[in-house]
Amino acid sequence: MNKRVLAILAALGAGTIYGINHTVAKGLMPVYIQPFGFILLRVSGAALLFWLISFWGPKEKVATSDWPRLLGCSVLGMCINMLFFFKGLSLTTPINSSVITTITPIIVLVLAAVLIKERITLRKTAGIIVGLAGALGLILFSSNTLHNAPNIPLGNLLVLVNATSYGLYLILVKPLTSKYHPFTLMKWLFLMAVVINLPFTLNEFLEVQWSNLPTDAVLGMSFVVFGTTFLTYLLNVYALKQLSASTISAFVYMQPLIAIVYAVTTGADSLDMLKIVAALLVFAGVYMVTRKPRTTA
Repeated sequence: MNKRVLAILAALGAGTIYGINHTVAKGLMPVYIQPFGFILLRVSGAALLFWLISFWGPKEKVATSDWPRLLGCSVLGMCINMLFFFKGLSLTTPINSSVITTITPIIVLVLAAVLIKERITLRKTAGIIVGLAGALGLILFSSNTLHNAPNIPLGNLLVLVNATSYGLYLILVKPLTSKYHPFTLMKWLFLMAVVINLPFTLNEFLEVQWSNLPTDAVLGMSFVVFGTTFLTYLLNVYALKQLSASTISAFVYMQPLIAIVYAVTTGADSLDMLKIVAALLVFAGVYMVTRKPRTTA
């Protein structure tokens, strides 16, 4: 199996885990753990796992000139991204959050145009407008509150900030993936994230009644730490070695499909016309942005 196929499978695997995570993580907050406390658990657990497996990887020294970029990647990909996503998810519904995260490919395109002067065609511009219309529709017109979703518009907005941060992370981390082994990148990125997140997350982390957690909560937290954090970041950084940041970001639109099926099946959320229309607009926008132009013979 060639490396490109393996990279695509890695991106598919990460997208599948992310889709399930919307419901799993939502079910744990705030009953067993608050969102910021969850982030400290995520980054600490992932940092420990990456440092453990790094002993089986190559011994690489990070160039001095790359440390600022590494720091920026950690802030965007493991701090702002995670903090805003989990806080937003605690306020909104799994389906809403999964639909809004699909705006990432559009954000990547806009950021690429600004940062690296990538040309935006008329079709891509239309796609940006259509996709944003879907995301903004969820933010502006969703019901204000539902069971276990106390502030849906604010939660949706925070998830949009998360998607923007993650899109910028994909662009910034891409050059590093060609220079360093995934183990090297991830162990330093998550170690930085533990230090940066600590002041914002420690209080909520200490509030958790660890000895009283039921088995399903422990299993859910383990899934988020090992699957949603350790495994997905490893799979994505591996995929980035073979695929572009915009291609990786396009896999994000798998998330609503998986999240909707999982959330509805488990009874964690339900579909309504607003969610369906918003999802269709976002999917259409992402398709217009990521579709390659036809080549003529």
